[in-house]
Amino acid sequence: MKHKIIDFLKENNNEFVSGEQISRKLGVTRAAVWKHINSLKENGYNVESVSKKGYKLIMCPDILSYDELKNHLNTEFIGRNIIHFNELDSTNSYAKSISDKLEGEGHVVITEKQLSGRGRLGRQWISQNNKGIWMSIILRPKISIFEVSKITQVAAAAVNLAFTAQGIETQIKWPNDLIINDKKICGILTEMSSEINAINYVVVGIGINVNNDTDDFSDELKNTATSIKIETNKELRRNILTSGILNNFEKLYIELNNNDFSKSLDICRKNSYVIGKEINLIKNQEVKEAKAIDINDEGELVVRYENGETDNIISGEISVRLRKNK
Repeated sequence: MKHKIIDFLKENNNEFVSGEQISRKLGVTRAAVWKHINSLKENGYNVESVSKKGYKLIMCPDILSYDELKNHLNTEFIGRNIIHFNELDSTNSYAKSISDKLEGEGHVVITEKQLSGRGRLGRQWISQNNKGIWMSIILRPKISIFEVSKITQVAAAAVNLAFTAQGIETQIKWPNDLIINDKKICGILTEMSSEINAINYVVVGIGINVNNDTDDFSDELKNTATSIKIETNKELRRNILTSGILNNFEKLYIELNNNDFSKSLDICRKNSYVIGKEINLIKNQEVKEAKAIDINDEGELVVRYENGETDNIISGEISVRLRKNK
């Protein structure tokens, strides 16, 4: 019922709507309307109440509920079921715990604050309240298990496009980070449940530092992580950015399911942070020096070692770091 009241108030933006009008339209008592209005206020909606005039929506909160995303979505299935929390340990962990109970795909778990966010290799992701985007998308792709790593780059391309639409230039550090001014602004974590040759589900976690302040980062992280607000000196509406990511993701994901990875790959190549640079490849604590040459058509990083040999690195099997100047 709260969702219907929000929609009705939005439809009558800048105009008072009487409790009687809402009651009659929605088929509930005026007492129930009053109760739901108070609940909306508790959730951050600024609703003005005036005797004999009724209610007027003054401002919507910057929260990532379906009510605040749906008007900006143009998707068919991605994000059409938003599971929203004010606080959650990990969106990926929760998404994996419910995936077997859900039908279809495109469900999005999203939280305003993440208590135990994780990046690749189990690294912690700092997730402050109402300042970033912490979400996980549940998928059931019609691709081979050997192609699942491509979904990470589909997500990276979707985020990059959403930033571009906001006038923000980012680079993609293969395979799962987005970079601004040499600092990490977004991390992507793709996890899969599968049988020998069949995918049960894939969960794609996306964490973005949007409106974080400098003080939100520890001294240790300030040299490697940043936020849109810090780098551009402007705050973004998180619902606009989130919706843009989901819109882009659906288009690119449908293409991947139709055996077309070209657009995502093109975006990742053109905006690559590593191609042409000297890097360290780290696997099982062993470090190899190489130069990143390209990303091949399968989304693998092509590298050349110091002895001249080339290799194709599979996403997820190794950690890539830019080599520091000697």
